[in-house]
Amino acid sequence: MRINKTKSKNYEHYSIIQDITKNGKRTTRVYENIGNYEKLKLRAGDKDPFIWLNEYVEKLNKENKNKKLPVIIKKYENKLIELDKINSYNIGYLFLQKIYYNLKLNYICEEITNKYQFKFDFNSILSTLIYSRIIYPSSKLKTLELSKKFIEQPNFEYQHISRALEIIAKEMDFIQSEVYKNSEKFAQRNNKILYYDCTNFFFEIEEEDGLKQYGKSKENRPNPIVQMGLFMDGDGLPLAFDITSGNTNEQKTLKPLEQKIIKDFETSKFVVCTDAGLASNANKKFNNINSRSFITTQSIKKLKGHLKDWCLDLTKGWKLFGSDKKYNISKLREDEKLIERYKDKTFYKERWINEDGLEQRLIVTYSVKYQEYQKNIREKQLDRARKLIETNPKKIGKAKQNDFKRFIETTVTTPQGEVAEEKHYNINEEKIIEESKYDGLYAVCTNLEDDVNSIIKTNHNRWEIEESFRIMKSEFKSRPVYLSRDDRIKAHFVTCFLALLVFRYLEKKLNNEYTAYEIIDTLKNMNLKLENDGYYSPIYTRTSLTDKLHDEYHFRTDYEILSEKNLKKIFSSTKK
Repeated sequence: MRINKTKSKNYEHYSIIQDITKNGKRTTRVYENIGNYEKLKLRAGDKDPFIWLNEYVEKLNKENKNKKLPVIIKKYENKLIELDKINSYNIGYLFLQKIYYNLKLNYICEEITNKYQFKFDFNSILSTLIYSRIIYPSSKLKTLELSKKFIEQPNFEYQHISRALEIIAKEMDFIQSEVYKNSEKFAQRNNKILYYDCTNFFFEIEEEDGLKQYGKSKENRPNPIVQMGLFMDGDGLPLAFDITSGNTNEQKTLKPLEQKIIKDFETSKFVVCTDAGLASNANKKFNNINSRSFITTQSIKKLKGHLKDWCLDLTKGWKLFGSDKKYNISKLREDEKLIERYKDKTFYKERWINEDGLEQRLIVTYSVKYQEYQKNIREKQLDRARKLIETNPKKIGKAKQNDFKRFIETTVTTPQGEVAEEKHYNINEEKIIEESKYDGLYAVCTNLEDDVNSIIKTNHNRWEIEESFRIMKSEFKSRPVYLSRDDRIKAHFVTCFLALLVFRYLEKKLNNEYTAYEIIDTLKNMNLKLENDGYYSPIYTRTSLTDKLHDEYHFRTDYEILSEKNLKKIFSSTKK
């Protein structure tokens, strides 16, 4: 702040001017008009006018230094806002940016840039694709438009995105291995337990081509798909992924990606945990050598007869965790008092088996809660089956394995064995009785000799990888995929993978206290309004979540007024 004196032949005018930054340039503005000498004398009172004026400016400068000086924003009722000028900017991405730079993805981009010698800002493109996938998920063309909502504006064109996607695809393995190494320096990775699962993503096309092939769709859609195999560490953070064609047997996707982890990530001692669909004998044997181990979900229905009978026998051999006492739990299916007594308990029994040349430990658990869960699911499916029989039996077709239609039996002959004139549909009671035998039972196979409880807990945490797929498909809107070239498809999923990694770190920083939807919705709505003279004001609701974000990342955007100068300091702090 300083005094400005304007003098003419018959008039003197005093004002206080302030240095500001506007649109990245240093300029000045009138902070306060004092008026002519007579008005100055009136303000000074008994003091000498010029002594008072200097003391007043000194006071304002002190308040300005301590950020206690009110900012005066001038608005006019008869002045239109500028045409096509954006006046609202998102700053929620800054919390993602802090993680991006902690993972040193900017250094990875720098190394790739030096390798290919292109001129566009590769780091800016990759970071924008990641932030936008979380906050403004859309097509690549739309992403460029939406990224202009970020307070730091994009410095590239759409053709640069297209070129960058080609490079991202070529460097897919390098990016994954480097970001893993960087993440270990940023925060200790729990790589002793690795979870693996597969999902697929559909395309709204009909013709197969390249990676896009017809296969078993998770959503039962009649469209070509690609498969993503994803490894996640023991803390729920994505570790590595690969994309394969939609017609690839998912059991064959585990070994190649695991071999990459062993080679590129220099990680070889771990336990691989998978669901039953990926638990092939070949995969188990691969993880039964060197320092590797496995835990896989086991379908009791697919066990050999004598092992299935052993699992279904509730009369003997059952234990509770932490006790050697043996229990007969057969009455837990019908005795309400016993059900209430043991509703929070988990029973188990175990044995070593040798099947197809592989020695492994079969552990089966039983819990009342899981029993009630399965029973409730079946009752809902039976309600749907009965309703379909009553209202629209023509839609009853061939049932899939877990389809509610599996409970419907079709009668096409009379009791005398003759061909009936029309089909009759009924609920298959024998099917219900058969399936109810498995209520409450859950089995895993492993080559570990660890405590049973720790093995069960490790396997239970597989839900996090399923949650990761749900976030990618729902919150990140990674499907349907609109890209056609294989390299663009791979690049798309690299950005989805990195976005998931960044987002999972953010969740961990927030102690998993908020849902994915709550976090993303908050980031999306954290906007600043551009006032005149290079100042911004928050136009979002301050909540416990925004407070937590600011506390964890050590900067604040929720003051009543933010100057362009101070915002630049925040930008700088998120890139360290």
